[in-house]
Amino acid sequence: MSHGFTGSEILLESLKREKVEVVFGLPGGAVLPLYDAMYSAGIRHLLVRHEQAAAFAADGYARVTGKPGVCLATSGPGATNLVTGLTSALMDSIPVVALTGQVPLPMIGKDAFQEADTVGITLPATKQSFMARTAAEIPSVVDRAFRAAISGRPGPVLVDLPKSVLMERAEAVFPGENCERVPARVSEWREEDVARAAEMILASRQAVLYVGGGAVASDASAEVRELAEFAQIPVTTTVMALGAFPSRDPLSLGMLGMHGSYATNTAICHADLLIAVGARFDDRVTGRAKDFASRAKKIQIDIDPSEINKNVRVDLALVGDAGLALGALLKELKRQSRAGELARHAGRKAWLERIESWRGEHPLDYDRYSRAVKPQYVIETISELADERAMVAVDVGQHQMWAAQFYKFSHPRAWLSSSGLGAMGYGFPAAMGAQMAFPERQAIAIVGDGGFQMTFNDLATVIQYRVPVKIAIINNRSLGMVRQWQEIFFEKRYCDIDLNFAPDFAKLAESYGIRAARVEHRTDVADAVRDMLSDREPRLIDFWVDPSENVYPIVPPGGSLAEMLVEPPRVLSELMKNYWRISA
Repeated sequence: MSHGFTGSEILLESLKREKVEVVFGLPGGAVLPLYDAMYSAGIRHLLVRHEQAAAFAADGYARVTGKPGVCLATSGPGATNLVTGLTSALMDSIPVVALTGQVPLPMIGKDAFQEADTVGITLPATKQSFMARTAAEIPSVVDRAFRAAISGRPGPVLVDLPKSVLMERAEAVFPGENCERVPARVSEWREEDVARAAEMILASRQAVLYVGGGAVASDASAEVRELAEFAQIPVTTTVMALGAFPSRDPLSLGMLGMHGSYATNTAICHADLLIAVGARFDDRVTGRAKDFASRAKKIQIDIDPSEINKNVRVDLALVGDAGLALGALLKELKRQSRAGELARHAGRKAWLERIESWRGEHPLDYDRYSRAVKPQYVIETISELADERAMVAVDVGQHQMWAAQFYKFSHPRAWLSSSGLGAMGYGFPAAMGAQMAFPERQAIAIVGDGGFQMTFNDLATVIQYRVPVKIAIINNRSLGMVRQWQEIFFEKRYCDIDLNFAPDFAKLAESYGIRAARVEHRTDVADAVRDMLSDREPRLIDFWVDPSENVYPIVPPGGSLAEMLVEPPRVLSELMKNYWRISA
């Protein structure tokens, strides 16, 4: 590039070389030079109505593609509005690159208009935060940012760009065209550890594969399935890993933990071996950690050594990429075992039969004969009628757990959820980001009436750019999960959970020019879903569901998985009060 190009032009050229297809952002004073250069740069930009939506959309784009999603905000409030989305991406190990404007270099530290210490504010919310101090260094900073976002354990990275740097002219040197964009896959285990892991699997009779988001991040779903089928090991997934193993596979146990099924959590309690793949033993999974899978020996496979023994002690750790580790383990298992030996073993068949009997005792179910619209029925109907490769994004709360329980997934990278941070308002903009990544696939946002009110202003974005996101509101006129906890654990002392004072969502959507409807009768659900999915336009359906419905099973706070409640308690017992005091 010849001398005389601005920092903004250099930045956009750097993004092109990173094969960035779309940027989600909102302009402001500090980034006006960049927007001026973007006018003719050939990179698509989506104008969101709030910067938090830009971060969530970039997160959604990254989850379905595995590539970094890019968001852009101006200095000060624009940058600080990204923090929730960046923190969510950090908690869930999602590669996002955030670009933020900053006041000119000479003004930093002088309380200039819309100045904030963006790098300092975002250090705890990102893997790394950089500031470009000259236009010439922008290519190397962008290269480092994109590498950091996908290297090792993925995560968000921020690049702060002073306005003076965006305007400065320089001659830039870009990294080589053929430089490796995908970092080397990490394998830090010893061969003897892989051999020992294989021995532990061969010796077990009641093993469970416990699969987390790391298996999705490393694209290890095929290896998970091969190990499960070869060794006849049932598979349970965290909320992060839904789709990493097909929901309809006979070996699938679905989700475990606080709202896992009776059969799944009971299997964890009786397992003699637990193989954790890219999972961090989160508190929502383990319940009371000291009692989690207490009968089982534990193998942990994780790319991040800081996760080993952090929450639960394990007997053996393989540090490295999940796909590579599982591949090495499979090879060793096949070497040590005779053909078909594991699949034919009577002990393993008895274990699978025992799990099946637990399924029969307390299946995941609901009142299928109710006249009221049951939220589980809505989600089941969407699951049945949506395309097999539809991308489903959710907010946080009851609808999220019902979707995790009742939606059937066939593929990884089709489920989007703010799982670690639990950020309300995530689902709709995340679906928008996913739709921009794969315009030909269905993108469905299943949201609560509470979370949707946090980001519904981006209805303007989807209609402006004709982004055909389908929005299904599970509307129980309350902050449902908060209401459920107040009902069960706080003696029905309901405080500030009433959301009856909300807009008519269908009329709101129509005011933006989006086709919409409200559904209040069970008999109308299937036709409404079928109609919603029938075209390639943004659509919204407001499902008025039974406001008294709760999510079960539930593991009480401070309790173990064995103490899950599979149905509503008759009274609030002293034991439950003790659980709450322990967790507090």
